[in-house]
Amino acid sequence: MGPSLLSKSLQAAGITTFASVCAFAVWTKHCHFTAPAQFNPATEPLFRSAWFARFNPRNHEATYDECVRRISLSKIRPELLEDARQGGTRLVEEFCRGVWGGPGYTIQRLYLQSKYRNDTTTAHQLWTPAQLRSSTYEVGTEITDHFVVLDKTPDRILIRCGDSPLHNPDKPRPSDGLFEMCAKADFDQGFAEFRLKSIFYVGEGEWASASANRGPMQGTMLYAHKLYTKLWMESALKRVKQ
Repeated sequence: MGPSLLSKSLQAAGITTFASVCAFAVWTKHCHFTAPAQFNPATEPLFRSAWFARFNPRNHEATYDECVRRISLSKIRPELLEDARQGGTRLVEEFCRGVWGGPGYTIQRLYLQSKYRNDTTTAHQLWTPAQLRSSTYEVGTEITDHFVVLDKTPDRILIRCGDSPLHNPDKPRPSDGLFEMCAKADFDQGFAEFRLKSIFYVGEGEWASASANRGPMQGTMLYAHKLYTKLWMESALKRVKQ
C-alpha cells in the first residue's frame, strides 16, 4: 500500500519548509552578529548613553545584539555616496526607509495598524509604505505606534521601541528598548557598513538575572528576533543598492 494523502502532504510541507529555510539561509548568509565579547555593556556606547540611563535607571540586565553587513561601494547608489562624502544623511535615511518601508516590516506593520491606527491619537504617526519610504526620520518621528526617533546623526538613527511612544514618553516602561540603524561608507576600504543594534530591557519594575545578556528576550523569542533582524537587514539594503 502506498503512502496516504496525509503522508504525502506532510512530506511536501516538510520539503517546502526545508527549501524555504535553505533559501533564507542563502539570502542572509552575508549577515553576521557581532560576538558578545565585542558588543556588550562594556564596549557599546549605547549602554553609556543618556537614553539608556534615563529609560533603564535601575540598570537591569538587557538582551542585546548587533547585526552587521558590508557591501562594496560599487554596489551603492552613487548619489548616496556623494552625499556621504559631504557629511550628509541620505545613506542612513535610505537604509532606515528600507527597514520600515520594506517587505521585512509588512506583517508587523499591518498587525499594529489593525490594532492602533486611528484618526485621533495616532493620526500623526507614520503608517503607510509611502510615508515610511519618504520620511527623513527626524527626532520625534513616531512609527506605527510602537517606535519613536530619539536621535539622528549623519550615520545613525536611534529609535526607542517596546511600547507606544504615547505611553510614558519621558519615563521608563515595563517593556522598553533601544534600536539603532547605522550606515557608514568607508571610502578608504571601499565598502559601506550597515549595522542594526538592539537592546531590550525592563525599564520599570523588577528584573533579576543571574548572568550577562539575560534580559527579557530569551530562547525561541530571541532566535526569532535574530532571524527577523536578518530579514530586516537584507530587505532594507535594497533601498541603497544600485
